Amino acid sequence: MEFIDSHAHIYQSELKSQLQDVLFRAKANGVHKIVMPNVDSSSIADMLDCEAQYPEHCFATIGLHPCYVKENYQEELDIVEGWLNKRKFCAIGEIGIDLYHDTTFKEQQDLVFIKQVGWALERDKPIIIHTRNAFYEAIRCLKTFKNAKFKGVFHCFGGSVQDAQTAIHLGFKLGIGGTVTYKNSGLNLVLAEIGLEHLILETDAPYLTPVPYRGKQNESSYIPLVAQKIAEIKNISVEEVAAVTTQNSVALFGI
Repeated sequence: MEFIDSHAHIYQSELKSQLQDVLFRAKANGVHKIVMPNVDSSSIADMLDCEAQYPEHCFATIGLHPCYVKENYQEELDIVEGWLNKRKFCAIGEIGIDLYHDTTFKEQQDLVFIKQVGWALERDKPIIIHTRNAFYEAIRCLKTFKNAKFKGVFHCFGGSVQDAQTAIHLGFKLGIGGTVTYKNSGLNLVLAEIGLEHLILETDAPYLTPVPYRGKQNESSYIPLVAQKIAEIKNISVEEVAAVTTQNSVALFGI
C-alpha cells in the first residue's frame, strides 16, 4: 500500500530536527509523498530546504495562512507572488479564513484569501483551504469568482454532510486527518455519506495526532491510522482507501 500525506508541516523545528527519522518512519508505513503547506514568509526557507533534501518525497506549496494575516499582509502577499513568479509549487496554500481566536483582521483575511484564490485560478493551481469558525465565510469569498473552476482541498475538514456537499459541488476534495479517530468528532457520520473519491488523507503534523497517540507529536507515519478508521466507517478495505485517496492526491497536486 502507498499513501500520500497531503498536509504536513514537517519543516517545523520539532520535526525538521529529526527529518531523516521522520521520513524513514513514514516510508516504512507506506507514506512516500508529503505535501508541505506554507504559512508565511518565515517558513519558506525551512520548507524549501526540506524539499531540496528530499525532492522525491517532499513537495512545497506557497501561500499566506489566515492566522498570519497582520498589518504587513501586503508585504507578505508580495513575497508569495514573487515566489509564484520564480518557480513551480504543487499548490497555493494554506490559505483561507480563521475566526476562531481573533477577528481583528477579518476584512484583511477576506482580501488576502480572494487575492490568492485569484492567483491560483490564473495559474491553474489547486488551493489548500484552512477554515476555522469560517467555512461559509470562505464559501462566500469563493463565490465572488463567477463560473470559476476550482480545484483544491478543504484541509482538516470537520463540517456537516451539507458542508461537505457544498465543498464538493464547488470542485474541492475533503482533507481527512487524525480528528476522524476522535470519539466526538462526528466525522464518522459525515464520511459514511461521502464517496471515497472526494477524500484525501492528511496529518497536519505536528498537530492533531490520531488515536492512540493523541496528545503526542503527530507525523506522517500515522497516516495508516487515518486510513484504517475511514475503512471501518465505510466498511471497505484499507487497501481500497489507500489506492483511491492516493490517486486523488496525485491527480490534485500532480505529484
